[in-house]
Amino acid sequence: MKKQIKIIGSGFSSLAASCYLAKQGYEVTIYEKNATIGGRARQLKRDGFTFDIGPTWYWMPDVFERFFADFGKQPSDYYDLIKLSPAYQVYFRKNDFITIADNLPEIVNTFEAVEPGSGKKLESFIKEAQSNYDIAIKDLVYRPGVSPMELVTLETAKKVTQFFGNISSDIRRKFKNHKLIQILEFPVLFLGAKPSDTPSFYSFMNFADFGLGTWHPKNGMYSVILAMEKLAKELGVTIHTNAVIEKIIVDNGIANGIVVNGETIKGDIIVSGADYHHSESLLDKEYRGYSEKYWERKTFAPSSLLFYVGFDTKIENVEHHTLFFDVDFDKHAEAIYDNPKWPEEPLFYASFPSKTDDNAAPNGKEAGIFLIPLAPGLEDTPELREIYFEKIITRFEKLTGQSVKDKVLFSESFCVNDFIKEYNSYKGNAYGLANTLFQTAFLRPKLKSKKVENLFFTGQLTVPGPGVPPALISGKLVAELIQNNL
Repeated sequence: MKKQIKIIGSGFSSLAASCYLAKQGYEVTIYEKNATIGGRARQLKRDGFTFDIGPTWYWMPDVFERFFADFGKQPSDYYDLIKLSPAYQVYFRKNDFITIADNLPEIVNTFEAVEPGSGKKLESFIKEAQSNYDIAIKDLVYRPGVSPMELVTLETAKKVTQFFGNISSDIRRKFKNHKLIQILEFPVLFLGAKPSDTPSFYSFMNFADFGLGTWHPKNGMYSVILAMEKLAKELGVTIHTNAVIEKIIVDNGIANGIVVNGETIKGDIIVSGADYHHSESLLDKEYRGYSEKYWERKTFAPSSLLFYVGFDTKIENVEHHTLFFDVDFDKHAEAIYDNPKWPEEPLFYASFPSKTDDNAAPNGKEAGIFLIPLAPGLEDTPELREIYFEKIITRFEKLTGQSVKDKVLFSESFCVNDFIKEYNSYKGNAYGLANTLFQTAFLRPKLKSKKVENLFFTGQLTVPGPGVPPALISGKLVAELIQNNL
């Protein structure tokens, strides 16, 4: 008889794990608390507009290709990919912006035009970043974080100093122009930590940016969720929505079931892709691997204030992805990591998927997604949301030289309280646990429970870290660990 595996949550990592485990021959069932699958990568539809609620950047296409290849498939079997050209745009002041092309030679020319001599330096920097990418993404991140020896290879031995330097210092040694520095520091924000707290080795994110480019799946990132759902079902996975998990059942130190909507459901293996802290709260105290003090000490990636806006006209002077770095980067970072509070003058990001994808908005209209990174755990009220929408829209109008407030058909928001309510997210964090030096690989919360047999975890709070590609990898790692364990 097949062993039964019960998976909590239906985000990228849970769906990935379900596919690998089903392929290994297990009977796999997913339980999702919300009405639709996808975890933090859900979708909002309103009045003919379609928004990705969660991730909007498709980076590291090779990781997606590797995932589908493990099942004899490719992404194009399920969704169409569009390479964005340009990749994105960064505003510094009114009429002062830098556009990042979809290829390295053009980006080198852009850098050279801003800071003479920086083109060659960028080529050298990206060459090193590619070397790190080849080591990290093609090898190290596919290790389960069980032992520090996983990091010890001939390649990493040559780069040991890069684990003790930081991205911010490295960039500033090579480049002097503050605009170029901010553009080069931007990709590591996907890792959830300040550039000054991120090891030099993580420059591989710059290769992901400049080397591999930025992509858009037709119909949005939710297309990838639907693709993984289809693959999972093709492999025999069963998925239940509106299934609230109330408890993980442990008998004599062995997990053997879950309580779903008041009903006890038995299982041989339990995997949780839900927030790690929340998952452990489903256990009796004696079976929790990490204390409240442990979580309090950890550096979490930011939360976010998001707005999903329907505009009654096409928006001008912006690209599909547009960043607004017209205020002090360090002050905003300080308000997230050092002295948690609402930032006085926030940096923000805007995405206009309808620039690329006709399905994102009705003809002649524009779908806009605005994001402000915030410290997790902040007070979140409708009044604060309104104040910050006014702040960023006013700056947006000034920087891009157009009036848009009177073109807003509707605006919906999502912030700390929603991350907690919808995803049981610890302090409302949006991206999980930051990838700092002491929160890397084997130093992250474990895939396998330290106290309970047959209980496993996956997702952005465990190995390898935050982001969509790491979530896919996390699902593979936990499936391999289960197979090896059995």
